[in-house]
Formats: sequence, C-alpha cells, structure tokens
Amino acid sequence: MKMIQYEIKMIKMFKGFDRAKDIQYVYTPVFSSLCGVKLDSNNKAGYLLSGSMWSDGRISIGQCDLVELWDNLSLSQKKNLNYRYQMGCECRINTCYTVPCASTGENECLWTDWLLDNSLNGEQARQYACIRRSDTSCSWYRGGPPPEKDFLDMTDP
Repeated sequence: MKMIQYEIKMIKMFKGFDRAKDIQYVYTPVFSSLCGVKLDSNNKAGYLLSGSMWSDGRISIGQCDLVELWDNLSLSQKKNLNYRYQMGCECRINTCYTVPCASTGENECLWTDWLLDNSLNGEQARQYACIRRSDTSCSWYRGGPPPEKDFLDMTDP
C-alpha cells in the first residue's frame, strides 16, 4: 500500500510511553478511500494524533484514529488529556448508531454523539470523559462549569 510519510515534531505524548520514545514520522495511506488523512504540513499546524504502531515501530494514522487540529479541541478536551482520560483506560466506549442502544456491561460508556448529532465531534466528545468510578463502573464525567443556559428561567431575578 502506498503511504504518505509526514515528518512531525512531537511536543507531548499522553499515552504509549512504554512502546514509543521519539516519534519523528507518522504514516497514512495516500488515498482517503483507504482511510488516509491529510495533514496541513505547510502551515506547521499543531495536531492531536492517535494511531497504531506497526511491528517495525512505525506509527500509522487514519480516518478511524483521532486526528484533530489542536486549536479545534475544546478546553475540556485539552484539560482531560492530562488526567481524566487516563482514568478511563479500563472502560470501553460503545458507539450508538441506532436505537435501541444498550450497554453490555458496567465497564462501558455509551457514546451517543453519532446518534443524536450525526457527528463524531458532538457534546460528549468535546465536553465529557468516560472514567472508571470508585464502584468500578464506568460513566461519563463532565468537569468544569455547567453548560450555559439555552433558555431564560422566569424565576431568575
């Protein structure tokens, strides 16, 4: 398969320290029909990348991985990268595509962005983290202030 090699400057690694040390290149298929992604290499844009490591140590990225411009991430996503997402490593996120959609176990969070917003980058993805709770079940957690009101409560002064 023909691959594009992108030279990267890794600023911070959030996961995978034990398997990869200094990553200089990432690889992606040339064609989007083979799940290839295009990175803006002209403007030296910052990205959050997730991918897979091949047996030869190379890192591949594709459409099924998280490939997002750093500036497009919400404040919650940036904060969760440093701590909260690690709390969900034992949790499984099950994507809901159709109704009915049910959890298959306590170690699972149902991801409904695609179902409700027809988007992979909806409210859950941008504002919540799936974490393991003290009772060992998994659930969505939203840190920070509550969302702004979309309506006026007539009892407010």
